[in-house]
Amino acid sequence: MRRRLERLAREFAKFGTVGGLGLLVDLGLFNLLCHFMDVPVVPGGIIATVVAIGFNYLGFRYFTYRERDKDHKSRELTLFLLFSAIGLVIQSGVLYVATSGFGWDSPLQSNAFKFLGIGIATVFRFWSYRTWVFQKLPVARDARQAAGPFLDDPRVVEGDRVT
Repeated sequence: MRRRLERLAREFAKFGTVGGLGLLVDLGLFNLLCHFMDVPVVPGGIIATVVAIGFNYLGFRYFTYRERDKDHKSRELTLFLLFSAIGLVIQSGVLYVATSGFGWDSPLQSNAFKFLGIGIATVFRFWSYRTWVFQKLPVARDARQAAGPFLDDPRVVEGDRVT
């Protein structure tokens, strides 16, 4: 149990590192677009998030989950984009409700709600990426279960040939 928690803590730390850098990309580009280039808040948020999604995929694939299965990259990328799009809807929905629904669109308010949307979406993304996108490689226990009938043969355990 302790080893499992330690592995989860390491994974969460790596996820947080990539996510933190992605957050800087997202918020930095968002502020550049919305507050210096006069792009409307929601479209600016969407553009910034899409760029951060690309950044994050590279970080997750080659840092956080580099030891995970790499044999199904097209499936992995498709699922990553699908779950990222759901996260994008969550983030943009929070930002849209705050700015369009309540008129909270000052730079401080739009950043606060952008950050809130990212936080909510991050919980969803962490769960979905580790569960569905970046699949674990089979562990020895799974291999043993698959080979169970063969390994349970007493002739194999004793080193005899099975004919």
